[in-house]
Amino acid sequence: MKIALGVTGCIAAYKAIEVMRGLQKAGVSVQVVLTRSAMEFVTPLTFESLSSLNVISEMFPRGQNMDIRHISVAQSIQLLAVVPATANILGKFAQGIADDFLSTLYLSTPAPVLIAPAMNVEMWRHPAVRANVEILKERGHSFVDPEPGQLACGMEGEGRLAEVDSIVARILETLKVDNTLAGRKILITAGPTVEDIDPIRFLSNRSSGKMGYAVAEASLRRGAEVHLVSGPTNLQVPNGARLIRVRSAAEMKDAVLKLYPHADIVVKAAAVADYRPVKMAQQKLKKKKEEVGLHLVPTDDILEMLGKQKKGQVLVGFAAETEHLVESARDKMKRKNLDFMVANDVSSGVFGLDTSTVHILSNSGEPEILEGQTKQAIADRILDIIVESLRSKA
Repeated sequence: MKIALGVTGCIAAYKAIEVMRGLQKAGVSVQVVLTRSAMEFVTPLTFESLSSLNVISEMFPRGQNMDIRHISVAQSIQLLAVVPATANILGKFAQGIADDFLSTLYLSTPAPVLIAPAMNVEMWRHPAVRANVEILKERGHSFVDPEPGQLACGMEGEGRLAEVDSIVARILETLKVDNTLAGRKILITAGPTVEDIDPIRFLSNRSSGKMGYAVAEASLRRGAEVHLVSGPTNLQVPNGARLIRVRSAAEMKDAVLKLYPHADIVVKAAAVADYRPVKMAQQKLKKKKEEVGLHLVPTDDILEMLGKQKKGQVLVGFAAETEHLVESARDKMKRKNLDFMVANDVSSGVFGLDTSTVHILSNSGEPEILEGQTKQAIADRILDIIVESLRSKA
């Protein structure tokens, strides 16, 4: 989950740092956009020191690749929040003026917009500002209205930026972030494993890791403590997840077994190799003209091991099948003592895509089919089912 946090030139700009930190704690990735006036009150370095993303402050920065950055950011965010929002930016947004990165981003993004104004009480009451606010509300944008109190100019009245906790709560509410997994520890595996043949060659599979990372991100939004055991991927780690990088099935097994006793929920979304070479060659195997064989042995079945050791955990497995989808998945679920199994037909080449069709199996009832859903939507539904299961056991 990613938002853009626009910060404009106001004495309350420093509070945007606290807003960013509050969002990060909820697992939300924050791309900060500073206007030139905002940099009179706060610096990019302050935000960059607390974030993994570079701050955007110029429309056309020198010495950088000139991609259409406002479009790429606009398409990657789930919300544009402006904290604090000055009278100036309200006017630009309302009238469609795009003369800097933030105002251009506003016109470019299809994401929802949330605005937390802050200004002098007379400015807030001015008919022009009130008219602009009404225009923006008519467009469906959300407002966290300023509060009454002592203002920086010494006057009393409405205009002070709303409390940080209120702003963070409204942003999370807009993003549909909840706390249904607060206090829960969730262990998630993701991506492929790599089984080395020699220093150059290896066996692996087509798993991208997107499903497991989506479950990790969704879990963070629900307040869980997330431990993500990941094979090699090129994905950005969800902000707030505790990442354990592994390469082989054996390394994944060791990491999972170490964390398993402390977990409340386990989601095994990784595509673990079923076989590995008996022994890795220490030197590159030379090419020969005749046929050669590769001696493979089975890897340990991590999911089956967890099922045997289960002591109250909710255990969710994934099954990638090319035939007899539901029958094979149900058989695996029973043999491995799982609570739920997520099965998908991979015969049509779904690896790496952002959407999928899955069957979610439980120990009772018919499978629930999610057809052509985004992996984020599938992750949310899996967590809904887990939460329902936990509530029924309480």
